[in-house]
Amino acid sequence: MDIRQISPTYSVTPQIDVEDIPAIAAAGFKTIICNRPDAEVPPSHSAAAIEAAATAAGIEFILNPVTHQGLNMEMVKVQNDAIDASAGPTLAYCASGTRSSIVWSLGQAGDLPTDEIIAATAAAGYDLAGMRGQLDALAGN
Repeated sequence: MDIRQISPTYSVTPQIDVEDIPAIAAAGFKTIICNRPDAEVPPSHSAAAIEAAATAAGIEFILNPVTHQGLNMEMVKVQNDAIDASAGPTLAYCASGTRSSIVWSLGQAGDLPTDEIIAATAAAGYDLAGMRGQLDALAGN
């Protein structure tokens, strides 16, 4: 597991599995957001399998499957709402952590300066500088 902190309350990681849940709970995460569609994973890594383990460990589980082609502002809202409602730090996962970083970034546009958003994701190893125009445009809305 490769957890990368993007903000004090939000971290991302590549795909997790059921065996990772105790370490996630021990790290203090209160919410897990799944940004990976089940069509991309074997049944052992399905959202239902991860959700069952998370729930058993007392961790809130939110399903918000994202594809690059299908990403929309409703998904961004679901992500933001889950982060805001969490009783503590949130961990989001997808295949590599990139989609989870992108959804967070879009949700921060207008609340944080674009430079801060890009710096936060870059510090975690995700270069989203190519999204500058989109982030600036969202911030202007």
